[in-house]
Amino acid sequence: MTATTWNSDRPWRGIMVATALPLREDLSVDYDAYAEHVRWLISNGCDGVVPNGSLGEYQTLTDEERARVVRTAVEAAGDGARVMPGVAAYGSGEALRWAEQAAEAGCGSVLLLPPNAFRAGTAAVRAHYAEVAKAGMPVVAYNNPIDTKVDLPPALLAQLHAEGHVVAVKEFTGDVRRAYEIAELAPELDLLIGADDVLLELAVAGAVGWIAGYPNAFPATCAELYRAAVDGDLQTALPLYRSLHSLLRWDSKTEFVQAIKLSMDIVGRPGGPTRPPRVPLTGETGAAVRAATEKAVADGHR
Repeated sequence: MTATTWNSDRPWRGIMVATALPLREDLSVDYDAYAEHVRWLISNGCDGVVPNGSLGEYQTLTDEERARVVRTAVEAAGDGARVMPGVAAYGSGEALRWAEQAAEAGCGSVLLLPPNAFRAGTAAVRAHYAEVAKAGMPVVAYNNPIDTKVDLPPALLAQLHAEGHVVAVKEFTGDVRRAYEIAELAPELDLLIGADDVLLELAVAGAVGWIAGYPNAFPATCAELYRAAVDGDLQTALPLYRSLHSLLRWDSKTEFVQAIKLSMDIVGRPGGPTRPPRVPLTGETGAAVRAATEKAVADGHR
């Protein structure tokens, strides 16, 4: 696959935007705004969307809301293969049900965290992925030990892939050295960029996709950056990366949901508030996000 060609046979590749979920002032979900946002992202060069991830505030949604978000994304995308719902849940059985719901909705793949209700060991992690794989959907593992306290090191990822339970990994540790070890231990396992602020480093290391945050505000520029990086066009990619990095690094901070939604609001996209317990950004933090966003706008990013 070249960086500019999306392949429905491996729909988890390319730029899959972890979509923020537009909320009204009363904190209800604005499904019409969400549908328009999905269409806008794809029309601006992104390959697909990842609803019900952490950026989509899935932990705060009711079951009815969560299912409707997936159906809305599929309809808006025009091709269910372009939709990769997050199916994380405290129980493996519940995660399996969300994967089955994604299959029924016509999605192309699902994104799955390891068990996150406790510090799971290797046996529990393997059992968890085996259970959710029963849905018959391509499963992308999400390695985020910073938040889950459960690491998926390269050797374990290779084992999960060999067992047929994962097709790719969203790598969020920020440790770009892992890319090379993953390639050595599981060369057929697709590496997906999981944190915006290591995009260039992981693209150079062989990543074939990006589960991305900041395209929610700047999809066209982020698409140009990603494709140049994956194609090895550093003359194009590096200046863009330097220009955007003060913004991209907010994707790796605790306040990433509020930060990305604030950036969306600033550029005229439907971000809106976040549901509690997240609170609006204020003071120096809010000012820093605003300054980085306004700099990106001034630099011509869109």
